[in-house]
Amino acid sequence: MTSLWLHEAQVPARLRLTPGSRFDTVVIGGGLTGLVTALLLVEHGVEVAVIEGRRVGAGTTGATTGKISLLQGTRAQQIARHHSDDVLRDYVAANREGQEWLLRFCAAHGVAVDRVAALTYAQNDDEMSAVRAEYAATQKAGLPTELLRDLDVPFPAHGAVRLADQAQLDPMALLAALAADVEAHGAPIYESTLVRGVHHGAQGDLVVSTEHGDLGARRVVLATGTPILDRGGFFARLVPQRSYLAAFTLDERIPSDMYISAGSPTRSLRRAEGPDGEFLLVGGNGHVVGRGGSTREKVEDLVHWARTWFPSAEPTHRWSAQDYSPVAELPYVGPLLPGQHEIQLATGYAKWGLTNGVAAAIALAGRLTGAPPRWAGALASWRPDELKALPAVTKTNSAVAQQLSAGWLRVATHHDGVAPAEGCGTVLREGLHPTAVCTVDGVTNRVSAVCPHMYGILNWNDAERTWDCPLHGSRFAADGTLLEGPATSSLTPLQVPRGSQ
Repeated sequence: MTSLWLHEAQVPARLRLTPGSRFDTVVIGGGLTGLVTALLLVEHGVEVAVIEGRRVGAGTTGATTGKISLLQGTRAQQIARHHSDDVLRDYVAANREGQEWLLRFCAAHGVAVDRVAALTYAQNDDEMSAVRAEYAATQKAGLPTELLRDLDVPFPAHGAVRLADQAQLDPMALLAALAADVEAHGAPIYESTLVRGVHHGAQGDLVVSTEHGDLGARRVVLATGTPILDRGGFFARLVPQRSYLAAFTLDERIPSDMYISAGSPTRSLRRAEGPDGEFLLVGGNGHVVGRGGSTREKVEDLVHWARTWFPSAEPTHRWSAQDYSPVAELPYVGPLLPGQHEIQLATGYAKWGLTNGVAAAIALAGRLTGAPPRWAGALASWRPDELKALPAVTKTNSAVAQQLSAGWLRVATHHDGVAPAEGCGTVLREGLHPTAVCTVDGVTNRVSAVCPHMYGILNWNDAERTWDCPLHGSRFAADGTLLEGPATSSLTPLQVPRGSQ
């Protein structure tokens, strides 16, 4: 389960953190939002450091499809259902500015970009209503979309809304150029440095606590997918989504444009250049993290779909990405707590991070330097109309509560001492403690099955061989190592109980 982009990427080793250092602003997260925010700030003369828990690109950006589009599936109509026309236009303006900034950066730094059209298409006649609604919403937002009835593609397509002159790229090539530019401006990037928390120090500064020591900062930016600090309760205002991608070699012609279906199951397609030729990328089958059954079956379903409509398709890479959908439909960008500007955050891009992530960085840097863009209110962490989203928040957190109680109830009450088969994992109750047991590459690991964030019982992800939390999307490797927040610590290793074989 390695991304096509990460498989080819050459990632240089970076600095280790020096405890006790102090910076004006510490950016936590080495993905697109974090790096662009850091770059914009250092260009304004701000002293910045970036902290990344793993490696640059190891999170969502390095696993994205690489689409840079203002036509975003059915996002426009979803936003229009809950917000005014002015808010929708501001959202599009924010994404347009993010797109334009990104394309200028790529042109200036030699990052290859492929200019193509984006299409939201109907897989059947029933989905045409969503296509027409997206056309109407994008027209209202000022996008020059067109409505098509016939498409020259081999897969089922009953019409589409199309937006010309969008773009696609290799996201790891982009991140490499951004990281190099950030470092060229004198800002360090500390990798393999897990942040444990942020608190106020004795002198009034913020203290960023990491596994390798503490840093001082006047301000902190959280660019971690979901905020790793629970203040503000953003974990309860986001739905963590996992989706899957596969790359294929083909003998047939690969469609040149970018496609995404208007309904479920989602099918997202694009062409990608590789060192040995072209690939077809097929994505979809998204679900809430830790829920929805076998993840391996979801990946296999994508492969089956590709081979059905492209008979010569041979899979070369399979991987997945994690995104966060905001219950109020718009990204959250701004203060972690209302009126307190020393800790800022950006999250909730709903799978369209290459434009939203840059727009968020522009908004964050603008706020921190005293010149926020005019559309910043559409990407706000706290809005006057937030109460309108209360029913969606209630529904989301009712599902979380059900997962919490169901997880504890389903834990097995016995242990037969037999290690799970290769690639398998199970949760057992040993005494009073739920135990997650799995076997990967011949090694059986035993760790706590309780997520350290809010004590949900983990589920086994059989495609990626990870432990995933069905509450708020924290993920852990087979040995318990933290992969994704909002948890900030790994799972506790456990010993085989006495008397077990």
